[in-house]
Amino acid sequence: MTTTSTPPIIDAPEPQEQRSPLASRKFRLNLRDFGIVFGLLAIMLFLALNTTTFLTEQNFINLFDQAAIVGLLATAATLCIISGVFDLSSTATLAASAIIGVMVTQQFGVAAGFIGAILAGAVFGFFTGFVVVKTGVNSFIGTLAISIIYRGIAIVMTGGNIVAPTTDQSLAFSVWTWPSIFGLSAGSVLMLVTLIVLGIVLWGTTFGRRIYAVGGNAEAARLSGIRTGSIHIAVFTISGVCSAMAGMILASRAGSAQPSMATGIELTAIAAVVIGGTSILGGQGAMWRAFVGVMILTVIGNGFNLMHWDTTYQQVVTGSLILLAVAADGLFVRKRRT
Repeated sequence: MTTTSTPPIIDAPEPQEQRSPLASRKFRLNLRDFGIVFGLLAIMLFLALNTTTFLTEQNFINLFDQAAIVGLLATAATLCIISGVFDLSSTATLAASAIIGVMVTQQFGVAAGFIGAILAGAVFGFFTGFVVVKTGVNSFIGTLAISIIYRGIAIVMTGGNIVAPTTDQSLAFSVWTWPSIFGLSAGSVLMLVTLIVLGIVLWGTTFGRRIYAVGGNAEAARLSGIRTGSIHIAVFTISGVCSAMAGMILASRAGSAQPSMATGIELTAIAAVVIGGTSILGGQGAMWRAFVGVMILTVIGNGFNLMHWDTTYQQVVTGSLILLAVAADGLFVRKRRT
């Protein structure tokens, strides 16, 4: 009599799901993600409980209007900082591009003026990136020097004067102040669309992953075949385009452009990016963080106005937030390394 033994059943290993870089980022949430959002919500809750006008439709429309310029600059600054560079020439590019846009408007109409401004911004941004990459100068110093050059070009173009579209173009030129979706101004909608588009580019494309790689370790990225110089020139060019759009929104509101437009706002944009949690050391960050950072600064300014507080202390609060954000970033970096 023979018996047959049943072979032991061995569970086949389940195939491991191959996660794409896109999927792996989906769960990359930590306390810093929630912390910055909760911070914004806490400020909004405080204002909602202590004022009667904060939770109104008109106030929220005003908030987005106030955030549009810094928001556009902050989206570009996010790309630059994640890739490991700074662009201090963004507001000089803004002014020069807006002046060119107004001059083109005077000759060829409003639509041509906006297109001309964006092309000018792209050229300025490309030149900035090309100079920084080819000379190897530190981007902080290099773009600071280039900003002085662009401001000088703006003064040469205008003779130091204010330029404005013709009288019959004034109404059409103010298009970015017109209400559009949900009552938001067209400028606010442009800022939100730009933020979403660049957020998708940064989060879900090969170009975006290369920006992270270059900012995280430029030498490793170069050895892996990434053309780091091209990445930096590209982000500077995008920064130029965003600056030009911000410049035309600002010119549309004022009805004119001048060489001293938006002086110093580039530092506010960088501050918003850092407060939002993007690492100032490069390689880490997200576009939504820039938006939260911009809204925190905007809501704080709005709160000082609604509460009738002395706006002098607003600078103290903003500076303290920046210091706290930078210190927290350094702490997390040291913690990761240990």
